[in-house]
Amino acid sequence: MDNTISAIIIDDMPLAIAVLQADISDYHPEIEIIGTANGVMAGAKMITKLQPQFIFLDIHMGDGDGFDLLEIIADKQVPVVMTTASSDHAIKAFQFEVTDYLLKPIDPELLTAAINKVKAKITTPQTKISTNTVSLNTQEEIRVTDIADVMRLEAMGNYTTFYFHDGTKMLVTKTMKDYSYLIEEHQFMRVHQSHIVNRSHIKAYIKTEGGYLLLKDGSHVPVSVRKKSEVMEMLK
Repeated sequence: MDNTISAIIIDDMPLAIAVLQADISDYHPEIEIIGTANGVMAGAKMITKLQPQFIFLDIHMGDGDGFDLLEIIADKQVPVVMTTASSDHAIKAFQFEVTDYLLKPIDPELLTAAINKVKAKITTPQTKISTNTVSLNTQEEIRVTDIADVMRLEAMGNYTTFYFHDGTKMLVTKTMKDYSYLIEEHQFMRVHQSHIVNRSHIKAYIKTEGGYLLLKDGSHVPVSVRKKSEVMEMLK
């Protein structure tokens, strides 16, 4: 079917996977579960291999947690619905810009609402109008700017702050994940869950104080533990 949406389930509890699959079969036949995985590494490999349109992701698993996987796939523009038995991690989950957060046992109505959010994200056009410009939506305007003028992006919940080479900045009413194509198509690099930088504006990587990037305008950008080796290799 042309309107089928592919998804995978990552959860270390077989019963939880079976229940979710049954609910999807009963209420959402348009969702095709193309694979299941029981851990972080198995899930990461499956995402790379199968390229699902979205992911159901548990938090606590044997070889790590769902947030480890979110860091691994941070550059991929794929919606994630977290499924967990605890509400303790909801704030952290939305800092990672997940599409929804469902508590087990999953209420069918809330599952429907989450899937509708996923569909809205999948059908929303990317925020770009040409290969060299980016369209930035604010509460006051839609501004078209040269990508080369962008120094870095910083996630601010459901918003993104763009910093420009002339020292100005702009708060945009879209999440940073909406701009992940900058990494794939331009000289940008995600160095932290909340930061994407333009490589051409990097001055140095400072190894002290936990490690951070010094940009040409003098600003400091933190580098996550997972990204340190990638950053250093890129600068070499």
